[in-house]
Amino acid sequence: MKKSEISPLPEYFDRYIEKTDDVTFLDALEKSYKELESLPMRKYRLLGDNVYETGKWTVKDILQHLIDTERIFCYRVTAFSRDEPNKMLSYDEDLYARNANANGRTLEELINELKIVRRSTIELYRSFTPGMLLKKGEGFKGEYSVVSIGFMIPGHQRWHLEVIERKYFPLLKDASS
Repeated sequence: MKKSEISPLPEYFDRYIEKTDDVTFLDALEKSYKELESLPMRKYRLLGDNVYETGKWTVKDILQHLIDTERIFCYRVTAFSRDEPNKMLSYDEDLYARNANANGRTLEELINELKIVRRSTIELYRSFTPGMLLKKGEGFKGEYSVVSIGFMIPGHQRWHLEVIERKYFPLLKDASS
């Protein structure tokens, strides 16, 4: 199923889905994996623990957030595909960030873990039948389907990588002057 076939797009998460190309969910997930292999590591290292504004996450925090969120979404798609009747709870992303120790890890460790999680997500999605992909569940922001989450995950990654580029990379220009 391609992105353009999702109708309606789930509220709130549509902003992430719109970040993906109009390809199949597996193509979107595979492409997002390849994007992880070409991250600008030199710039990430130069940024270190700098943030563009007090209280914002570091690049490492953002990478850990991508890992945590993907794991949570994989739980949700597993639950939806298995006809779980209970509403999925939200999670406090700031609480997770404070307690994850991302800044005590290396960039390489975080990116390696994210790649492992993504490969696992891809294999999970390969296991779903067409009927499972269309199953829906209730989340904290409304109803969404298994297949829509297959686009949310890579779109969420792009969203945050664009934030790093737009708000963090300008810090490097300031440091060089």
